[in-house]
Amino acid sequence: MLVDHASLDDAGVFAWGRGEALVQTVDFFTPVVDDPYDFGRVAAANALSDVYAMGGRPLTALSLLCVPEGRLGPEVLRHIVKGGQDIMRKAGVSIIGGHSILDPELKFGFSVTGVVRRRHLLLNSNVRPGDHLVLTKPLGTGILSTALKQGRLEPALLRRLTRQMATLNRAASEAAVEFGARAATDVTGFGLLGHAQQMAGASGVSFRLRPVRRWFLPRVLELAAAGVQPGGLGRNREFYGAEIDHGNVDGPMRDALFDPQTSGGLLIAIGARRAGALLAALRRRRVWSEVIGEAVARGRVAIELARA
Repeated sequence: MLVDHASLDDAGVFAWGRGEALVQTVDFFTPVVDDPYDFGRVAAANALSDVYAMGGRPLTALSLLCVPEGRLGPEVLRHIVKGGQDIMRKAGVSIIGGHSILDPELKFGFSVTGVVRRRHLLLNSNVRPGDHLVLTKPLGTGILSTALKQGRLEPALLRRLTRQMATLNRAASEAAVEFGARAATDVTGFGLLGHAQQMAGASGVSFRLRPVRRWFLPRVLELAAAGVQPGGLGRNREFYGAEIDHGNVDGPMRDALFDPQTSGGLLIAIGARRAGALLAALRRRRVWSEVIGEAVARGRVAIELARA
């Protein structure tokens, strides 16, 4: 066993073959969008993300489906499964089986197995002082999904939200490995600050972040200021807040940094000399990317925030 739960990494890693290892993960959840096909696509992209966050290449998947008895017709379920299949096919992954059960609430996702070269593993514990921190998708999917449930999200922004959540992190992962990144995690349910804190803690460093408006999807900060916040945001703030120096970052932006993400981007740590080449490669691959801060020697708290 090369990686287990101890370092709070995104997936387990088991030595297998000469210089290689298996990467294993599982993820499933309730719908975050109304369209069944899009829900399937997002669930698949989200499940694959943990393998990409380890620097791996996904190979096979098992589907997991929980169905409310008598409440959804077969056509709805067919579209959910089809959405998942299409994203897995796009990723070059074979779905080799699965399991379904009756459950009071609809849930869908996958268990995914991948492979990684051991020397290419991207681990939470590998960040060094001086590393630059690169984010590969803008933030705010939890707040926008909550606005959707409240009927406050316009169609154009819903399309952008869905497109982002269904986008694979494959290109970002491949670029990170190619340019010698040290560490990575995907930003999902614990929000940027939660996952950043896990990474900083595993590496024994602190992260200095300078949040700006362009880190966020459109309308996220306005909706946060209006009180549109998923329940997970408050739980993240309560659990991780003690290890964060909020500096002069205001309420809505501070809250949005705790927003639980669905199929979020990667947070990549890379040596300062290689950061420019990585950013250029990500942009050539049409991956949104921002340097959001740097790692420094461990200080009083795990995360230091300051307005840029």
